[in-house]
Amino acid sequence: MDVDELEDHLRKQVSDLEAAGLDEEEAFLIGAKRIGDLDTLSREYAREYSERLWKRLVVTAGTGGGEWNREATVAVGLAVAAGVTIKVPELFGLSLVEEQTFPFYARNFSLFALPFLAALLAWKRALPTGGWAWLGGAFVAAAVVINLIPFVPDGHTFWLAALHLPLALWLVVGVAYVAGQWRDPRQRMNFVRFSGEWFIYLALIALGGGALMAITALLFSAAGVDPEPLLNEWILPCGIVGAVVIAGWLVEAKQSVIENMAPVLTMIFTPLFTLMLLAFLGTMAWTGSGINVEREILIGFDLLLVLVVGLHLYSLSARDPHADPGVFDKLQFVLVVCALLVDLLALWAILARISEFGFSPNKVAALGENLILLANLGGAAVLYARFLRGRTGFASMERWQTNFLPVYLVWATVVVVLFPVFFRFV
Repeated sequence: MDVDELEDHLRKQVSDLEAAGLDEEEAFLIGAKRIGDLDTLSREYAREYSERLWKRLVVTAGTGGGEWNREATVAVGLAVAAGVTIKVPELFGLSLVEEQTFPFYARNFSLFALPFLAALLAWKRALPTGGWAWLGGAFVAAAVVINLIPFVPDGHTFWLAALHLPLALWLVVGVAYVAGQWRDPRQRMNFVRFSGEWFIYLALIALGGGALMAITALLFSAAGVDPEPLLNEWILPCGIVGAVVIAGWLVEAKQSVIENMAPVLTMIFTPLFTLMLLAFLGTMAWTGSGINVEREILIGFDLLLVLVVGLHLYSLSARDPHADPGVFDKLQFVLVVCALLVDLLALWAILARISEFGFSPNKVAALGENLILLANLGGAAVLYARFLRGRTGFASMERWQTNFLPVYLVWATVVVVLFPVFFRFV
């Protein structure tokens, strides 16, 4: 927001009030009050100067329209570096499009993108030198471990490690985002908000990139040229890892000029997820059928519960911590309780399957994840009930959720590092 314009507006208010007979101090207090709170003022500014807001995404404030933002330069440079890095293994005969090299890229893909996103965030937030060393050590250790484990090709522990490594590394990215202040609940909540908006921007970039690739293929095919080698071997892999960095930059660049998406998204999806879970629980009660505990079903249930936890976290990040409990808080409580019941059903099915057929990597991983989600959702339900009854404050719910983030990091690390050993790499 332009400070000069805000100051001029306040001075005009004070002058008008002084002309009406108020003294200087009274005129200032009333003028400041009339300007309104920051949210209202931001919305008014956005309506009046929307073109400036979008320009500030890429143009340095206070300069001419042709000067490129230094932050954008760093972001684009890191995105290009990520794209170059994913092509480096081809120098050693590891082609992106050959079936025999697929396991290498499946378990290493997050290592081609997330270190560069972490570097962008660490640079922007002035991470101390010791923090840089910690970040580099974490990514190097992950690369060494994931590539030295002798997985059975296409085995259960291989796929579990490939799915859990990005989660573990994403929380390492979180350390870069909070500039090492991980013990601060507010900083952890800011990272939750960043994660949600990063995912949204990445999805939008993916949609636009997919449309661009489809049109490119159509045009070049019409000209008698086969574009698939270029698209599949260069644009697609380089674009994916580059988009991870660019999405993070867009979230950071947007923060200071446009309202966050969190309030809008939580208002839309909380009722929808609540209705969906209520319908599912009602169907289970009506039919009396159990849950099918196949690998795909387990993954789907875990993703659903993780989405509910993420939506709950996102709603906490968007809520005014000083506001009294309202209807939307009651809806959030119903959502959390429904997710807790679904988690209990999933745990019952997993335990029944284990008792009948014994342990397997997939079932043990699902058991551990659902137990963690049970504790997370159970604590959230208790705290939300106390909050709605006025027996606890909003900060306790926020701390409970953000304190659970390291638990997910530890479990993901256990699945990546220890599961292959426990289950003999199968």
